[in-house]
Amino acid sequence: MRLLLAAFALGVLALQQQAELPSATGLAWAALPVGVALVALGWGRRRRGPLRHSSRRMAQFALAAAVALVAFHYAAWRAQARLADELPHAWEGRDVELVGVVDELPQPTDRGPRFAFAVERIDTPEAVVPSRLSLTWYRVARAAEATASELHAGERWRLTVRLKRPHGTINPHGFDVEAWLIENELRATGYVRESEANRRLDAFAGRPDDYVARARETIRDRILEVLAGRPYAGVIAALAIGDERAIPEEQWRVFNRTGIGHLISISGLHVTFFATLVGAAVFWLWRRSHRLTLALPARKAAAIAGVVAAFGYVLLAGFQVPAQRTLYMLATAAVGLWLGRPGTASTVWLWALAVVLAWDPWAGVAPGFWLSFGAVGLLLYTGVGRVGAGSAIGTAARAQWAITLGLVPLMLMLFQQLSLVSPLANAVAIPTVTFLVVPLTLAWIALPWDLLLVAAHQLFAWLAILLDVLSATPGAVWQQHAPPAWSIACGVIGVLWLLAPRGVPGRPVGAAWLVPLFVVVPQVPPQGAFRLTVLDVGQGLAVLVQTHAHALLYDTGPRFNETANAGDRIIAPVLRANAVARLDGMIVTHQDSDHSGGALSLLQTVPVGWFASSLPADHPILRARRQEKLDAERCGAGRRWRWDGVDFTLLHPAAASYLDPKLKANDLSCVLRISAPGGSALLTGDIEARTEAELVRREGTALRSNVLVVPHHGSRTSSTPAFIAAVAPDAAVFTPGYRNRFGHPRPEVVARYVEAGIETYRTDYDGALTFDVEPAMSRVPRREREADRRYWWDAPQRD
Repeated sequence: MRLLLAAFALGVLALQQQAELPSATGLAWAALPVGVALVALGWGRRRRGPLRHSSRRMAQFALAAAVALVAFHYAAWRAQARLADELPHAWEGRDVELVGVVDELPQPTDRGPRFAFAVERIDTPEAVVPSRLSLTWYRVARAAEATASELHAGERWRLTVRLKRPHGTINPHGFDVEAWLIENELRATGYVRESEANRRLDAFAGRPDDYVARARETIRDRILEVLAGRPYAGVIAALAIGDERAIPEEQWRVFNRTGIGHLISISGLHVTFFATLVGAAVFWLWRRSHRLTLALPARKAAAIAGVVAAFGYVLLAGFQVPAQRTLYMLATAAVGLWLGRPGTASTVWLWALAVVLAWDPWAGVAPGFWLSFGAVGLLLYTGVGRVGAGSAIGTAARAQWAITLGLVPLMLMLFQQLSLVSPLANAVAIPTVTFLVVPLTLAWIALPWDLLLVAAHQLFAWLAILLDVLSATPGAVWQQHAPPAWSIACGVIGVLWLLAPRGVPGRPVGAAWLVPLFVVVPQVPPQGAFRLTVLDVGQGLAVLVQTHAHALLYDTGPRFNETANAGDRIIAPVLRANAVARLDGMIVTHQDSDHSGGALSLLQTVPVGWFASSLPADHPILRARRQEKLDAERCGAGRRWRWDGVDFTLLHPAAASYLDPKLKANDLSCVLRISAPGGSALLTGDIEARTEAELVRREGTALRSNVLVVPHHGSRTSSTPAFIAAVAPDAAVFTPGYRNRFGHPRPEVVARYVEAGIETYRTDYDGALTFDVEPAMSRVPRREREADRRYWWDAPQRD
């Protein structure tokens, strides 16, 4: 059974690594090994003598392979069904009238509430819309503020919306928005249009899920009201209902640096503790009734009560993967108790793994899945918690050591960082949160006495003092490059060897298997060459330039909202994964937020050698540099430097440009040309026709470059024929956001490049683009959407 459960899990996980889904005939082929396995198993049973055992073993492995194939095609069938629920390209960007229900807790943002919307009826003739959407209701577009200012879970609304297909930014080692959307069954995104037709139809739709969502919303709102003005109200809400989005980014930074992020939600440990409390209480009461114990043994009654309590808590948590895993493990153990066949801990773990993946085949694309099952698996492997294992303190210490060491390969693979202070932080945080903060919070839900909630908050606030100190400790976090896949496999072998039971020979040798995780670094360009990575940041620009021993960031992408920007969400992970621990230089071309939005967060998290821009003197970025007593210079035409045999030249703005009051910010963009023996690149920011003409007049043929990052994302005010002819690139890169409101790039501008015989690329279609500019340069970049493709990634309809 363990072999078959493991085979099922591997089959489902394998499907999520595919670039395309298998064909419909694949399922028929998958049935073939099943038949072969059953025939072999029957043949093995009829055999007698020494070959019987080996033939049975072969038949078992054949059956496991068959189960894996069936699981693979089961996951493919689920994926095909979900992908079929799509928004046709023809209905992108068109107004559609819908009737549906607010399907989850609305999330407040600085621009307006964001919410899931379950579509019940489409009132626009012939329109085709997916069954579940992710919508934002922007404040500036709300015509009836009095009626639309409050959205609540479970309400039925008629709305006019404008939609687009699920499409996110795709960068190396970046967060996969499209994977998150498909897992959460959000098959289109969009926003509510201003319309008189927008109105609430029912205050409560009354579907079964609506009762749970409304209860979660009521609890969240009440917590935030009781703890208004207190800093960790969002943490208490997360511990109560699993809603983590009210926690500020700066608090998440502390939790991640101290390694306690797993506690700031309804984790498996919290569910287990709550179920154990309820089960113990029922057991104590049940065994005191002679009539009840005759009807049902107290242990079985306690098992039922514990599973029911866990189910209620998991529903309250929004059915997240760590909570699901614990629920299924508890349910499996309870079933085993009822049947008199409790099974081993590893069997229970495998049942939970298989059920999670059967219920949600996309669970494996979330980091929490690997960390949750990995941590429990390590505890089972090391035997922590066995009877006679020692004192409680010793057992806890061994458990912490097993998890800290055992999750190293996973942490480096997923996040490229490790908290070195996490053992100390968790030693205090786990008992404080699990045995004090969470029980007080749950007690408040059952008995709404506000003092309980205030006490829970105060306990966490005291814990946060220690966390802040640990987070600020120099060297609290180990950060490094993304290790290659083979080194991760070696690391897993190493930790299993190191954590093996006593008596296994050569356990210290396991440490050698961890070495590749740290010493095998990404390949850097050779001397005299450079790597140009145009990141996919949506509507904006960010370009990473790497030479053999230096790195430069040209622009920092947009600011998405009050708490998120391209600097911390996209650029910082790319820098870390590529082993760029320090930027030798940063250029912010001009003050538009789609080019400067990520600068402040990057300057706070990544050491930067020098900083240059065309920003006005009172800009917040320059003020921050002055407050930290760090230099900031103006971009100036004629500045040159050389790194590792690669020449860099700033071509614009000239000194006179800063004195021209009529010059727009776009035309003050810093223009940079990079040249090496193998080729050259021209980065142009948002310059428009006026500056293009000036550059052509001043530089002439010196503008010629192999790669051109197209000015102003391909707007109609840029890319004049004379400028294109002067640069004469082999490849032109457009950097627009998918279906952006400006219409970039303009079709007529794209046509100019195509007619000139220039190969064109778009980050919204291709993802991040990486050019290795060296003597043997192929001129064909690595396109992130194609290089490591997944079947759920959107395939935009090219113009």
